[in-house]
Amino acid sequence: MSAGGVETWLMHLLRHIDRERYRMDFLVHSRAPGVYDEEIRVLGSRMIPCPHHRRPLAYARHFLGSLREHGPYDVVHSHVHLFSGYVLKLAWRASVPIRISHSHNDMSRRRLGAVDRLYRGVMRRWLRRYATERLACSEQAGAALYGEASASARPWKVISYGRDLSPFRVSVDKSSVRAELGIPGQAFVVGHVGSFTEQKNHLLWIEVAGELVRRDPDIRFLLVGDGRLRPAIEQKVEQLKLSKRVVFARTRTDVPRLMLGATDLFFFPSLWEGLGLALVEAQAAGLPCVVADVVPHEADLVKPLVRRLPLSSPASAWADAILEVRKARPCLAPREALASVEGSAFNIEKNRKHMEAIYGV
Repeated sequence: MSAGGVETWLMHLLRHIDRERYRMDFLVHSRAPGVYDEEIRVLGSRMIPCPHHRRPLAYARHFLGSLREHGPYDVVHSHVHLFSGYVLKLAWRASVPIRISHSHNDMSRRRLGAVDRLYRGVMRRWLRRYATERLACSEQAGAALYGEASASARPWKVISYGRDLSPFRVSVDKSSVRAELGIPGQAFVVGHVGSFTEQKNHLLWIEVAGELVRRDPDIRFLLVGDGRLRPAIEQKVEQLKLSKRVVFARTRTDVPRLMLGATDLFFFPSLWEGLGLALVEAQAAGLPCVVADVVPHEADLVKPLVRRLPLSSPASAWADAILEVRKARPCLAPREALASVEGSAFNIEKNRKHMEAIYGV
């Protein structure tokens, strides 16, 4: 339970679901501690490690044993993309009545070898057979996991992520937030939130940062998140002599505060996305956003704030777009942007009711 998009959504759901009627336990594929573990326990839920997901027989023993030990369960809601086929097959063996697969990413742009294609075919067949409900965070994510289908024949539903938006209503002292991060109070700050993985395209992000600094040496950059590629990105920052201008904030649970207090523009050039929850949060903060055209349009909640560029655009074009947005006058007040997001399906209260209807009692 790291601070990723899916995990953060599940935490918002846990905090707001009717815990008199529902208990949510979390089965995770690692014994490593996560940032949400303690809060999960405080809220009356269990953390259940099941780390053998690369050894199918050992995983099955652990998974079925966990269901026997901690259950019986009415619902298994799986979030592990294609592997959900195996998870829900096991849940069917354990006679769990409601078995939900949930697609959170669009990895269709990745090249697949013969073994990968075989695996995908088997998992999709198991999803069709063993899932009683198939969900996705966007049309792209749904097609990526379940296959292309016309709207009328689509065997899955799009469910928006719910988000508690109250932190975006809080007044934030920008000077103190920036001082904490070592960012000059008057600097223009380009920000990003996301794990350091290939998907988030940090190499292009840093290349664009270098282009921007050549045009404006006073500009600053804020990267929130962690992951296995962070050391390589830090090394690239040093090579480009950007160390004094780039802040690596690591994993944070106060993203709204950092967006409101330390960020002027959100830059999101992902190679692929299931949705892009960080983009939704940036719009709730009233930030102008420059994003790749591969990001699903379901995330465009405040359209005047979002500018899209082809993913193939060179660093100079991304820099041009960022500087043009910087020079433009604000198109609407932050409170108006927040109101638009609050009125959308991304409001946690709407999402909670939807999920409770799917889970049933």
